[in-house]
Amino acid sequence: MNSDFEPPPRGRVAFTIVSGIATAIALIFGVETLATKFPNPNMVKRDTTESLDGQPSDMFNAHGKRLAQLDAQSVQWEGIPVPPSQQVPVKRPAASVSAQPLTPIEQAIARHAWEYFRNNWNEETGLVNSVNNFASVTLWDQAAALAALVSAKELGIIATSEFEQKLDRMLKTLAKLPLHRKELPNKVYNAKTLIPVNYGKLDQVEEIGWSAIDLGRMVIWLQIVGSRYPKFQPQVAAIRNHWNVQRLTKQGQMFGTSVINGKEQYHQEGRLGYENYAAFGLKLWGLNVEKALETRSNTAFVNLYNQGVPYDKRDYAKSGANNYVLSEPYILDGIETGFQSLPKAYADRILAAQEARYQATNQLTAVTEDNLDRAPHFVYNTLFVNGQPWGTITDTRTSRPDLRFLSAKAAIGWHVLYNTPYTEKLFQFVQTRLKADKGWYNGFYEALNSPNRALTANNNGIILESLLYQQVGQPLLQWAKVPLP
Repeated sequence: MNSDFEPPPRGRVAFTIVSGIATAIALIFGVETLATKFPNPNMVKRDTTESLDGQPSDMFNAHGKRLAQLDAQSVQWEGIPVPPSQQVPVKRPAASVSAQPLTPIEQAIARHAWEYFRNNWNEETGLVNSVNNFASVTLWDQAAALAALVSAKELGIIATSEFEQKLDRMLKTLAKLPLHRKELPNKVYNAKTLIPVNYGKLDQVEEIGWSAIDLGRMVIWLQIVGSRYPKFQPQVAAIRNHWNVQRLTKQGQMFGTSVINGKEQYHQEGRLGYENYAAFGLKLWGLNVEKALETRSNTAFVNLYNQGVPYDKRDYAKSGANNYVLSEPYILDGIETGFQSLPKAYADRILAAQEARYQATNQLTAVTEDNLDRAPHFVYNTLFVNGQPWGTITDTRTSRPDLRFLSAKAAIGWHVLYNTPYTEKLFQFVQTRLKADKGWYNGFYEALNSPNRALTANNNGIILESLLYQQVGQPLLQWAKVPLP
């Protein structure tokens, strides 16, 4: 292990985001979640000079306490439900709007997001580091890298020749990855050597299981690539043929594995949000995910700032899994599928609650899970989790409200989907406050009044695919003409 890195805590098992999302959301029942690492140079001191409104830090501490009080008071149980007719996803995405070129500002944002991938591309394998300057990867983050590569090509950031060379190398690597028990991709790999590893242990071969949620997102992007660029369809087919995809589902649900004390455990994966989004990807490969796609039977509603927010009733107390409510799966679903895996009305409510929090507190809010530039290195910024409103927690349920941050990827994703005065504020905040040398920082801490200087593939990849969606004016599966089941 390189002494310049220190391991963060585990971050989502189902979602194995080494960049945090695998988006690795700890959505897997009874399993340890992911881990990644950050270089110590990315560690930063707390900015103690002034708050978002220019007040001294001691005044901002008072503001933080006020925020906590208002958040606690924002809850009303038995929340306003979404009408039953709107509690189902669309069967086909809505008609597309007119495609429009990006504005110069949007184009500059996209070009700068690509800098992360330019600096974290591994020539030997074609894989992209999940976290800046650390050669560890998950399949969730390689899907983000595929999204970034396609976006960079279509937005005119890179030439077709560079795009095809990089895509060919990445796809060939994915088709030859050593698999967990010769079945499916391991949750984590060394990006340079391709050996399966545990989080933070780049030189030690270790098979730790697979994540169905990570692979579901990868399938969506493999289908986009194969359909949009037919010459690469044979490479996509080779990847599917390399994997034992039937092990990903059982009785209509998604299943993953973990290795605990040397023994493999096979378990259901996912909660409302990521479960449905990833299941839609597996559906594209013809797998039975009927129960995983269901959006009503396990859903309840809680009022947050008078907005009825959907959440999964299968919380930690009932199931051993955290039922995070956050922005990312709804944003990805809107951008990629056109709300074919989750009801758009659910996404409407989740954005509306964050805007309502801003109206009540004057605190810009766009929350989702992600890596941090300091211990504990990964948190879930939620609207609601395990009965707690606006909880910011680790995968082990330690509360860290001091590390809640506005997410760059969530801010830009919400803006391209909804384009409201509120999302415009989010968009402007990101472009003026979160620019790094090699991409866009993950976010901005509410209480610390400083950027979250973590740099990840997932954050910058979602920014790029959001801007591609903005340019083409339609969900990306529709744009790529992906055949739907």
